[in-house]
Amino acid sequence: MKEKSSQPKLKQSLGLLDGTMIVAGSMIGSGIFIVSADIVRQVGSSGWLIIVWLLTGFMTLTAALSYGELSAMFPKAGGQYVYLKEAYNKFVAFLYGWSLFAVIQTGTIAAVGVAFSKFTAYLIPAVSEDNILFHAGWFKISAAQIVSIVLIIFLTFINTRGVKSGKIIQNTFTLTKLASLFGLIIFGFIMLKGDVWHANWTNAWHLQKLSADGNTFSQYTMGAALGAIAAAMVGSIFSSDAWNNVTFIAGEMRNPKKDIALSLFFGTLIVTVIYVSANLVYTSVLPLHDIATAAKDRVAVSASNVIFGNVGTIIIALMIMVSTFGCNNGLILAGARVYYTMAKDGLFFKKTGELNKFEVPQFGLWIQCLIASLLCLSGKYGDLLDMISFVVVIFYVLTIVGIYRLRKKMPDAERPYKAFGYPVLPAIYIIMGLAFCTLLLMYKSQYAKGGFIIVLIGIPIYFITQYNAKKQAAKPTHS
Repeated sequence: MKEKSSQPKLKQSLGLLDGTMIVAGSMIGSGIFIVSADIVRQVGSSGWLIIVWLLTGFMTLTAALSYGELSAMFPKAGGQYVYLKEAYNKFVAFLYGWSLFAVIQTGTIAAVGVAFSKFTAYLIPAVSEDNILFHAGWFKISAAQIVSIVLIIFLTFINTRGVKSGKIIQNTFTLTKLASLFGLIIFGFIMLKGDVWHANWTNAWHLQKLSADGNTFSQYTMGAALGAIAAAMVGSIFSSDAWNNVTFIAGEMRNPKKDIALSLFFGTLIVTVIYVSANLVYTSVLPLHDIATAAKDRVAVSASNVIFGNVGTIIIALMIMVSTFGCNNGLILAGARVYYTMAKDGLFFKKTGELNKFEVPQFGLWIQCLIASLLCLSGKYGDLLDMISFVVVIFYVLTIVGIYRLRKKMPDAERPYKAFGYPVLPAIYIIMGLAFCTLLLMYKSQYAKGGFIIVLIGIPIYFITQYNAKKQAAKPTHS
């Protein structure tokens, strides 16, 4: 009797550089070029602008160093989903995977895709969001939405052809955007305007609200001040998110027990340095008023015009196109590995747990593409992104609490790498994460309620999948 051919397996072909490029490339999208305008409106000073980015950087680095222990313990495809399953149970892990599929990963892919098309319109006005191609009642489709969907489909197709194709794009585009950002930072400091720097940093630590027109300051009460810092961090946390994507592709790393932890550290450190430096550049060439009132919040465009002159708009548009292209490739490549692992656990479409001839989860890639494309068409991706920071931090906190649980649950398990600063640093992250989420609930509940609803929708879906699985298992098998 002929033996059945073995199922294709994930190919272990990624190294430390590839992992670091996935971390940095997935983190740097369009946020660093835009969100500082809203942060300045919330905090009203240069000093607090930098503090918001430093707080976010500290949280990101602390979480990444903590995840290193989990990645070394469970070097499997699915990353954070696997950690939650091992520390808690399938239910908690499913709620994370569901949230990732419903909004965290797909919503981010959609938003980054739309950012790509918006900045493409600088060079090709015909693809602007103002060019409406179809209009029926409240529903309309712009050229920008079509470009973003085409980008998502193209990158999804590339990633269905094997991890090597996605790796080449990721490394090339991430190295290019890192070099571009370092170039912007270096030239920005060379072009530093002494009078602007002095004006911005004279009252640098005065926390206050700045109106949308940049002319009116208002004072905060103590509680409202904390709420303002949390609201300001929504943008910086979104800009710094997706660092954990490298854990999703652990099954394709050559040395996951070592390289995932190192990729997390190097990737998050590089991006944190870039983000803080870029914001120092903004305050060195643009008055605070100009940062807060930048057209459509495009702070980097305004800064680039000062640094490079009229050609600055073209330079920054090309930079953001490169940045968002590489960012979306990393998001698309990594996300499908979570759905693949969920399917293996009987918690997602069965077909998602199959690999194609190129040894990648093709079906998972395409359904992720479908949801992200629908979010592009809905025009609601901006609203969805407001929820992402809250939901993401809740799951980060749960995962880091899982380190303490696993130390008790599996005291003798092999831990090639242990969380740096344990138990203090992980505890600091948990406190900061819970404080951030609590302040959002108290002062900016619109950011939190939608996220809660999306997570809650996953509860009945989980029990339906479990019921169907038991029903299927109970069916008699016929030989």
